[in-house]
Amino acid sequence: MSSNKINRINEDIQRVLSSLLRNIKDPRVNQGMISITAVETTSDLRYSKVYLSVMGLQSEKELQKGLKSAAGYLRRELGSALQLRYTPELSFHLDKSIEHGANINRILNELDIKPESGNEAADNDNP
Repeated sequence: MSSNKINRINEDIQRVLSSLLRNIKDPRVNQGMISITAVETTSDLRYSKVYLSVMGLQSEKELQKGLKSAAGYLRRELGSALQLRYTPELSFHLDKSIEHGANINRILNELDIKPESGNEAADNDNP
């Protein structure tokens, strides 16, 4: 299957799942603000990896249990929303890249680096 078609399917799955996740009433899943950062679907449309970023996560294990419990419902609703030959089996993975980036940004902001003055650079150019 062409990569453009897979990319379009990934975007459709991401869009539909993000709206479905808001409707889940399981408190294990509603731990904070959940964003779907990426979806990777195999070329045979049998499996999809869904990468989630969660702001305000209390328990990663409980979130995984809640998502595993809701996977059947999400797959069924995904199948009815998207007209695909196969509805992919969903596996959920936490994406910690946003947290990692925020941590690096915090570390960089804590460094004591003095800004360079423009006068020193001008003095070095003139012999």
